[in-house]
Amino acid sequence: MSESRSKDAVPNGAAHSTSTEPHVARPNIGNRVTVVLGAQWGDEGKGKVVDLLAQDADIVCRCQGGNNAGHTVVVDSVEYDFHLLPSGIINPKVTAFIGNGVVIHLPGLFEEAEKNVCKGKSLEGWDKRLIISDRCFEYQQLVS
Repeated sequence: MSESRSKDAVPNGAAHSTSTEPHVARPNIGNRVTVVLGAQWGDEGKGKVVDLLAQDADIVCRCQGGNNAGHTVVVDSVEYDFHLLPSGIINPKVTAFIGNGVVIHLPGLFEEAEKNVCKGKSLEGWDKRLIISDRCFEYQQLVS
């Protein structure tokens, strides 16, 4: 099968321009997913990598684990400690998800958020930007 294209068409759906200004290449954003996966038992710097990638992201997700481990992320000389919240939630433009495979201790989640909100303005409005899967495991269910 062949695709025919007019000579004025531009690849990647970009609009054709007749401007005399030099062409500036725009990245083809499209639908991209970046996964940060730790291959060791921690301390690889995943939290900082997620924080850096979140600067250009719309969504950050946490998909497994519990609050037994954590990430420390330093932004503008402020240390944020995350155990349940996805570390990319520091970016105020990001919607954060806690997915199916995460074990949530709800009192711990609210305590973590409160401690980090007190440290700086980056976490303000976190509760409006966090979505928690209804298939997460609640810690209370596991111990009863």
